[in-house]
Amino acid sequence: MCALAILCGACATPVGIRTADPREVERYLTRNALTADEPSDFSENELRRYNLLQGYRDDPDATLAKLHASALAEGLPPDALFALAELSFLRAEETGQQGQYAASVVYAYALLFPEGERAPLDPLDPRERIGADLYNRALTLAFKRTEKGTLPLSGSGAVELPFGRIRVALSPDMLKMSGTELYDLQPVAEIQVQGLRNRYRRPGIGAPLAAKTHPPPDMVQVVPVGPLVRVPLTAVLLIDSPLAGIRTGELSARLALLASLDVENIEIDGRATPLEAEPTAALAASLSESQFWKKELQVFLGDAMGVRRESALSGLRPYKKGRIPVVFVHGTASSPARWADMVNDLLADPRLRNRYAFWFFTYDSGNPILYSAYQLREALTQAVDRADPSGVDPCARDMVVMGHSQGGLLTKLTVIDSGDSFWTNVSNKPFDEIALEPDQKEFLRNVVFVKPLPFVTEVIFLATPHRGSYLAGPQFVRRLAAYLVRLPSNLVSLNSSLATLSSAGGLAFTRIPTSIDNMSPGHPFIKKLAEIPVTRTVTAHSIISVEDDSPLDQAGDGVVKYESAHIDGVASELIVRSPHSGMQAAPETVEEVRRILLEHSAASACPLPAD
Repeated sequence: MCALAILCGACATPVGIRTADPREVERYLTRNALTADEPSDFSENELRRYNLLQGYRDDPDATLAKLHASALAEGLPPDALFALAELSFLRAEETGQQGQYAASVVYAYALLFPEGERAPLDPLDPRERIGADLYNRALTLAFKRTEKGTLPLSGSGAVELPFGRIRVALSPDMLKMSGTELYDLQPVAEIQVQGLRNRYRRPGIGAPLAAKTHPPPDMVQVVPVGPLVRVPLTAVLLIDSPLAGIRTGELSARLALLASLDVENIEIDGRATPLEAEPTAALAASLSESQFWKKELQVFLGDAMGVRRESALSGLRPYKKGRIPVVFVHGTASSPARWADMVNDLLADPRLRNRYAFWFFTYDSGNPILYSAYQLREALTQAVDRADPSGVDPCARDMVVMGHSQGGLLTKLTVIDSGDSFWTNVSNKPFDEIALEPDQKEFLRNVVFVKPLPFVTEVIFLATPHRGSYLAGPQFVRRLAAYLVRLPSNLVSLNSSLATLSSAGGLAFTRIPTSIDNMSPGHPFIKKLAEIPVTRTVTAHSIISVEDDSPLDQAGDGVVKYESAHIDGVASELIVRSPHSGMQAAPETVEEVRRILLEHSAASACPLPAD
């Protein structure tokens, strides 16, 4: 029996199998330097081929040099280039050496874009995607950074490699883009995004970045990009003849910086290559720096909190001729940031991203609604005049405006002809007979006598209190708002003049109302506005939020009743299940806005953008 046991032991094979969890096997097979602190099987197999696996563990720098020499001797085959790219990245992670990151970039680029007759890897080869990710991450980390983490991109210079050097040329105009200057570049692929429902990433080549912008001196933008808005970019290092350069140890390259919301591909060696893009991360970085959630109520209360914000129109990227403006108008005690989830989803759709320019109107939502609407009309008119001074661009003059809550009331006030309806609410005298200073009278005329904007062709009302909000109805709420909300100086001056006229008769006036007064269901303003239809040349849509399954005559979203949000004459009405606050982010709301914009795009006289 002992002899038999010895014989069986001698015949036993060291190779075997076991049944394992498929996910465990998949994690093992797909591990690489980007997901673990060890190389992939592809690289380990290459090390074993040259009997260098143990040497890499004992002396990685010397082993990498030996692997590089062996690869050169064999003509730099793809297997060796991949291993060198991955192992150089791992070594850079251990040492922090810029040259090792740069070496990983060079090897990966040579693998992905070989010059001459050598074909690139098959698209289904997993090394193709890993190689691109190694290039992207190593390129981000190869830049020198300041103490604040920014990436200085000026001048040109050389980076020392373990096997030579690479000279990188930077264009002097690289930081100028679409009439703006870029600064404070930050990598975004390495950040975690919180608070946005979806994170969108377009896989491709390049290092995703985000930059702030400012216009050159003496330049007026069509719509300024907000000072805290970060524009998504992609940096690509284009290397001349990478295989030849690896052989000689002398490489040259140039760095290209592209706006990834505007450009989707870059041509490398005669083929269109998708750009890596991280638009959601750039958007999240902008919102994080703005700290909008801390400022919304302060802005609503105005000077009572020591905060005064001027009304403004801003964009997410520099305006490009040929795009149709879509304007987002926030509600009470809110901000443009409340549109973030919707904008994030819409920008991810190339049919909309390349077709529309997204603009945002900010205003002090405690001000009278007629005054805020006047500011909106003025801002839009000025922007369109700058975008199309000749008045013939069918894109700039096919605008879509959408507003949430109070913002929906401002939106309606861009597409109605009020005549003297608002004036007769407060006076039995013709406006021309009112004795005011000329500048005050002209200002009041522009605020109270509303004409439709000819370039607004479609509007979308979201949870809009057309007949008022029941939260604004109680007397104590309006009194509290009147006490806390502080009006801007021009309205304070006008208030004093109107009070003087009222005391002389012919003017039913006690004080200029706040927006809360205006939205009280019984207030003369909201009742009159509800009676005035949207002009016939404009297409209108309603998206109405309700919280439960109550009958529609009882349903509401906690702020606005269905019966207040519903109006006749709209092209479409959609009811979504959502509370009032945040209904812009509801998936049903986003999909309805997408549908409306796609239909608007298809019917527009604005030419489609070239592919």
